[in-house]
Parts: sequence; structure tokens; C-alpha cells
Amino acid sequence: CLYRLDQAQIQTAGFDKELAADLREIERWSNQTTDGDIAEVTSVSEDSFVWQQVTSTADNCLGQDCPMVSECYPLLARKKAQGVDVLIVNHHLLCADWSLKDDGFGQLLPDAELIIIDEAHQLIDTASRFLGVSVSARQILTLLADVSSEQLKIASDMPRLIDLTQVISDDIREMRKLLPEQSVKGSWDELEQLKDFLHALNCLIDRIEQLFNVLADVAVRSKGLESCWKRCEELLLCLRLFSKQDYPGWIQWFETFNRTFTFYRTPLDISKVFASFAFSSKASWVFTSATLSVGGKFDFFTQRLGLQEAETGMWESPFDFVHQALMYVPKGLPEPRDYSYTATMIEKIVPVLEASEGRAFILFTSHKALQEAANILLAETNFRLLVQGDLPKQQMLESFRRTEHAVLLGTASFWEGVDVRGEALSCVIIDKLPFASPGDPVTKARLEYMTANGQSPFADFQLPSAALTLKQGVGRLIRDVEDKGVLVLCDPRLSSKGYGKVFIQSLPAMPITQELSDVNRFFQRLNHKKARIKKST
Repeated sequence: CLYRLDQAQIQTAGFDKELAADLREIERWSNQTTDGDIAEVTSVSEDSFVWQQVTSTADNCLGQDCPMVSECYPLLARKKAQGVDVLIVNHHLLCADWSLKDDGFGQLLPDAELIIIDEAHQLIDTASRFLGVSVSARQILTLLADVSSEQLKIASDMPRLIDLTQVISDDIREMRKLLPEQSVKGSWDELEQLKDFLHALNCLIDRIEQLFNVLADVAVRSKGLESCWKRCEELLLCLRLFSKQDYPGWIQWFETFNRTFTFYRTPLDISKVFASFAFSSKASWVFTSATLSVGGKFDFFTQRLGLQEAETGMWESPFDFVHQALMYVPKGLPEPRDYSYTATMIEKIVPVLEASEGRAFILFTSHKALQEAANILLAETNFRLLVQGDLPKQQMLESFRRTEHAVLLGTASFWEGVDVRGEALSCVIIDKLPFASPGDPVTKARLEYMTANGQSPFADFQLPSAALTLKQGVGRLIRDVEDKGVLVLCDPRLSSKGYGKVFIQSLPAMPITQELSDVNRFFQRLNHKKARIKKST
């Protein structure tokens, strides 16, 4: 946002050396960019606090009242989009446009005759977030910073504003101390049981209400102060929702991070709302993804979006999994809940990693298992390990592509949206069937809601969700018609439980073995073929 960048340059006296350096980098880039896409700025960390100062959100955007509206990058992009035949946007922008239309505040995107949603399995979670509300410590602190900035410029005769911003900042820090110290995701019930939390929340609401009342007296002085006043009002409305004791049909939970926290409130069921929006629009809708069906049926997806009368179709993969892949299910693994599971799993897969000469992804269902596995592999093998958390995701992937015989260990974010083609990746190992943790607050609330409505939580939600997640993870292996590799599924429930066949049937048909010798032969043939090709060239 050019206006917020201009304001940040005025306030540099309050920045430390690191933030000031980041701001100078952004200033240099702003003189060269043609579209304002911050992804172009690779020299400034995504986590830098400076981004809060120089980017705008729906909360703090001044809209048509901005003095730099004629140069606004999003508005220029929107005007350009009005005249195109094909417009490509992400799910978040589509849902933001939908939300604005639903609230009667206009629209972000032009009307369309056809809307094609790729990776449609992700749409449900994105739409749920847009239909809910969230309040973060960072959001509140950004508002306070903007209030302080406006006070210095426009309302220096109102020291009460500075007093309140300081008190509320202190309240936020104290509230963070009340929450779990580590980064966690927890249910709202856990917060309500914490000593002093509800009192602290009500105190925070009272302070922000005081700030709202003071801002009301000075809002007419500038568009910036008016924007702060409106944002403060919206913040109050959201926080009051979280202070209510009863919220049927909704999930409330929280996340804590190193120094901040976020409160969430989302609907349990969006099917009626989404169906109403989809069918009221004049557009035709197409939903595509490699992971929409479970056992050849689309019911799990269509029911959650209210698309009961949708036409469905399936097309086979262009990849020949029968000849390009082998599935290996190791024998002798304990039950996944057994304390020795991860250590035993590593013992079973080390021979596979030796046969594949590294070149493998190991995908985990929990960070705890990932760290345990990483420690064992570091101590007992010589593979070049890339462990999630040591580097940013894209740097890890680039390093994996460049490094021969590397082994990458990752959790949820590596199960989809990752594309490594060719010899660099010849093996994908999955530690467990990816059932959502019943301790996860969102999952727990959804299961309770389904039980109360006469549904089977396991058959109607947990099993199909896990099957679709597994398909995503398996999809990392074969990314091209020339790719070949071994898929290792390390979970005894595939054969010991009746539902194991649901997972197998949801995957592309390929040879299955429980014999390590078959894996060795597969890689021997693969290496022999590569050696012949190199010799001929």
C-alpha cells in the first residue's frame, strides 16, 4: 500500500535497525515494481513486522478516501480484470468477493459466465474461514500503531489516545502470558477453564470500548482516524462474540504463536449458505481436483457444499501407476499408538532409503513423530536430511532438488502443492494413515455436531477426510509420465482393519507388496535402466 508505505517512512524514528533496513529494501523495490506484488521482495523476511506497516487489509484500507487511490495497485489490477476474458484468482480472493456481495458492499471481481475451481477440495476450509470471524493480537496491535500514528499527526491534543494504546498493548502482552507458552491449537473450553482468562478478555473489551468512544470524538478530523474508529467498532463486535458462553452451530478455538495469538469462530456447516450463493449466481460452476472422490463417489465433497444435484465425472490419471510405481506395506509394525511405533517404522524404512539411495520424502502426520524420526536418522544414518522447520519451505524444496540422495522430512504442508519431477524424488514414505487428531478442537467440535445430528462421525467424516489426505500425499510420487518410484505406507491398519480397503481403493491401482526384496528389485531395475541410458548418451 503506497499510502501506508508513505506513513511508515515518516515513523522510521521508532524502528529498530533491522526494521529500518527492511523498510529501505521495500522503498527501493517500490520505485521499480509495476504491480505491487510483495512476493517480488525476496530480501525481506515474510515474518518481518515491517509488512504490517506497509500493507493494507480489509480493516485498514481507506478505499476511495485514500489520497493515493489513483495509484492503488489492487484497484488498478481490478480495473484491468474487468476487461479480460479469463481471470485467474486464488480461493481467498474468490471467497472475499463472495463475502462482499453477500454483505451488500459491492464486489471485487467482475461477473462471470463460468467459474472453474481447481484444487476444489481446499475450498471448504477457505469458505468456512470467510463465513466466520477471527481476532488476532497482531490485528489489535496494528490498529494501535495506526491510532498512534494518526494521533501524532492529527490529534496531538488527545493524549488519552496514546494512554489507551499503551494500556491495551500491555493487556495484549498479559493475555499472551495467560495462554499456553508453546505454539498450540486448542479449544475454547480450555481457555474458559484458565484462571483469569475470561476476566482478562472482558477487561480487554472494556479498554477497546473506551478507545472506540475517544476515537468517535476525533474521527471527523481525518480519514485515517475515521478508519481507525470503524476498525475499532468491528473489533469490538467480534470480541463480544467470543465473550458469549453459548455458540450453537459454531466452532470457537484459539492458536498461540511465539508472541501472539488468534481467536477463531467458524460455522460447522456451510452447505446451505454456499449452495444459496452458487445457485443464485448466473455462472456455471466446475469443481476439479485429483482428490474429490472417495471410493469412486463424490458424496463427501458435494454434501459439505450443498451441491446435491451436481453432475459428476471421473477421468483416469495419464500416469501408468501399474508400471511406474510400487506400493510397499512393511510387515511387523506395532499399532500406531504404541510408544515404539516411530522407532520401529524408521527401522523398517532405512533399507528402503538405502535401496533408493535417498531421493525420498518422508511425510508425517505429526511434528512430534517427525522430530523423533529426524533424531534417529541423524544418529544412525548418513543421509543428507532436510527437516521441516530448519529452512523455509521453498528453500527446502530447492535444496532437495539440487542435492543428490537427499531425504526430506515434512508434515502437513508437504502433503500437497509440492511438485518434484524426475530422479530427485523416487520414494514417498508415509508414516501413518492421516486421520485428523480427535484432540484437534475443530475436529472434536465437528464430530460432536455430527453425533448430535444422527450422523456417523467416523464413516461420514473421519474416514473420507483421511482417504482424501492420503491421496494428496501419494500424489507427490508420480508427477510426470517418465517418473518412477516406490510408495511406502507404514500403517498396519491397512491390513488389520476393515476400513483399510477404503484407502487402497481410493489410490491409483498399482502393484502392492509386503516383501522388501520386491522393493530392492524395483530400484535395481530402475538404476540399471538409468545406467543404460547414460551409457548410450
